Amino acid sequence: MAHPDLASRLIVLKDKIRRHDYLYYVKDRPEISDSQYDRLFRELVELEQAHPELVTPDSPSQRVGAPPLEELAKIPHDQPMLSLDSIIDQGEVQAFDQRMKRELETTSVEYSAEPKFDGLSVELGYDNGIFTRGATRGDGTTGEDVTVNLRTIRSLPLQLQAQSNFPDHLVVRGEVYMCLDDFHVLNRRITERGNDAFANPRNAAAGSLRQLDSTITATRPLVITCYEIMALAGPMPPTHWDELEALAQWGLPVPKGEHRRLCASIDEVIAFHHHTESVRDQLPYEIDGIVVKVNRRDWQSRLGMKSRSPRWAIAFKFPPRKEITIVQDIVVSVGRTGTLTPVALLKPVEVGGVTISRATLHNAYEVSRKDIRIGDTVKVERAGDVIPAIAERVPIDGEQRRPPFCMPDHCPVCGSTVGREGAFFYCTGQSVCGAQLKGTIEHFSSKHALNIEGLGKKTVAQLVDEGLVRSLADLYRLTKADLIKLEGFAERSATVLLESIEGSKAVSLDRFLMGLGIRQVGQHIAKVLARGFGSLDEIMSADRERFQQIREIGPEISESLAAYWSELHNREVIAQLQESGVQVGPGMAKGHRKESPLSGKTFVFTGGLDHFTRNDAQQSVEALGARVSSSVSKKTSYLVAGRDPGAKLDQARTCAVTILTEEEFAELIARNENSPS
Repeated sequence: MAHPDLASRLIVLKDKIRRHDYLYYVKDRPEISDSQYDRLFRELVELEQAHPELVTPDSPSQRVGAPPLEELAKIPHDQPMLSLDSIIDQGEVQAFDQRMKRELETTSVEYSAEPKFDGLSVELGYDNGIFTRGATRGDGTTGEDVTVNLRTIRSLPLQLQAQSNFPDHLVVRGEVYMCLDDFHVLNRRITERGNDAFANPRNAAAGSLRQLDSTITATRPLVITCYEIMALAGPMPPTHWDELEALAQWGLPVPKGEHRRLCASIDEVIAFHHHTESVRDQLPYEIDGIVVKVNRRDWQSRLGMKSRSPRWAIAFKFPPRKEITIVQDIVVSVGRTGTLTPVALLKPVEVGGVTISRATLHNAYEVSRKDIRIGDTVKVERAGDVIPAIAERVPIDGEQRRPPFCMPDHCPVCGSTVGREGAFFYCTGQSVCGAQLKGTIEHFSSKHALNIEGLGKKTVAQLVDEGLVRSLADLYRLTKADLIKLEGFAERSATVLLESIEGSKAVSLDRFLMGLGIRQVGQHIAKVLARGFGSLDEIMSADRERFQQIREIGPEISESLAAYWSELHNREVIAQLQESGVQVGPGMAKGHRKESPLSGKTFVFTGGLDHFTRNDAQQSVEALGARVSSSVSKKTSYLVAGRDPGAKLDQARTCAVTILTEEEFAELIARNENSPS
């Protein structure tokens, strides 16, 4: 039993260190030198090591990290963590203001505006003033438990200010990020060790926070800013501005006063946006715009939520930054789904504090439209301030240009034939292409395919990187000894995964077809094929004409199916799976898709989507009985136009096709998902 004097001394030390952490990391007003702080911290650690029974979860000593976890557990959020609708155009901001006034039946709306940090969103839980749990945003309803990692962030208080009358229960939303100077130092250190540097501060922050070993997180210079109360025991502040003031009073870091503004009108919001953009290069961290919120919380409640975002807030983004450099080469990258993407290798150029040496050219149509060739001088931008892309060619008087770029006929990785869908080229090797192997396994084991639980992205990466899995069939040859030597695996987790793999050997035809990842074959088409053919052998022996005899199978899908089965490699994969014990049953899995008003409709997508992956968008459409096509025709029902839409947008207008924004598409899907069966 420790002497009472020791316990009292520990309380004094922890209070002093917490206060100095707050002054240094939150208020930027240190009162003691680093050496004085180090002496206090060292005394605390030595006393706790001598008396471990006195260590508490909120002790500053817990910031050094804990033993590695086997995996990040999943925990549900107290409230959904929604995303924000993003806009760049000033006219759209004014339209947002008009919509707010109309729905609130008022002539004036007060807004709160603050920086949009480019980091990782997290949920923080405090009980009786003590930090008890933290989670990533995840899918918005469930996140990953990163409590031990968040404890290592020194700007995050492990205990709220004792004199601030804090609530018994508090849940806060914040953003974890990395300051630019710290990011550059970290990248320099990583590069000197011969490892790949992080692409940008956001990637560095996300990778650091999701470490299984929190002692690694403790070495990363992460910071956090809080900006929303998600739940608390007691009355909520009446406005968002009061919300931020309350968080600051409780000792939580919030956007600094000079970097946020209470705006009486949308004109003041626009002026603040211009001001923030003009000083963004002077800020110590990356931002990609401002967040604009209706200030009154009762008005926020009246306006309500959409399925993925609040109606009362927007992200008012900055235009992408642009710089000029030279295209030194154009190579073709094979993605995880087999899509071939032309990539420009650039003379290194700094854009927004990040050195860029490569940029996507998106697809063959974009290369041709912008007429980008090796040796050209080009403008580079960070699209969305994250992904480098070439905006345009800069003509130079008297330049001798190289020949136009052409896409290859065979995959540069596995040599399989290259297929084409409109402007997109893809490797038909799929299951045997090394570049696609990780993506192929992830898709094969996904919920709507063979549903192998525990085979997530990280595990797949380990299995492939360690050489344990070189094909789909290798999954069924894994042993417990193979798994236990991987990071994050123990006896139980290895057993669970092996049992799940074993249980996937008996699979319905539609799920198996879905798992193969054949282009244009999602859940709905897989069921159509299973219903129309009945067996895998019948499908494998069919030709284009036979496929087109099946209702809902058009020229594009039949072409994709024929191309897939024409590759000997793909047939060999099927044979290997069957030899490994996989038994493909006839017909479909139990259950049927929901009938909806969209049944039989055809969707085409063009441009980039912010809130859907293409696969998610396609599955949402097919789950409602519609289908996705790669080309526009008079039979097309809807064209969904995302960022930087291509020629399909003009084709849709010519064919009088209904054109949807991503927001309108999301609302259409949500409306039909909620309609009676």
